[in-house]
Amino acid sequence: MADQTTTSAQTAESDKGYWQANVRIILVSLVIWAVVSFGFGILLRPMLSGIAVGGTDLGFWFAQQGSILVFLGLIFFYAWRMNKLDAEFGVEEE
Repeated sequence: MADQTTTSAQTAESDKGYWQANVRIILVSLVIWAVVSFGFGILLRPMLSGIAVGGTDLGFWFAQQGSILVFLGLIFFYAWRMNKLDAEFGVEEE
C-alpha cells in the first residue's frame, strides 16, 4: 500500500512538472507571436517605416507576412520542443 502511494505521488509530481513545462512553452510562444504581430505590425510601425523590405516598409511587412512566418516557425518550434519534453518525461509516441 505504501509503495502504491509513493508511486502515485511521484506520478502526480511528474505530471505537474510536465504540464508546467508545457504551459511555459505555450506562454512564451504566444508572447513572441503577440510582440511580432501586434507590436511590430501595429505599435512599432511608425519606427519601422524607414526600413525597406521587398519594396515596402518593415512595419507593413511584419503586419502582412512577418507575423505569419513567425507563427509557422513557432509551430515547428513547439512540435520540436514538445517531442523533447515528451522524451524527457517518458511519454513519447512510439
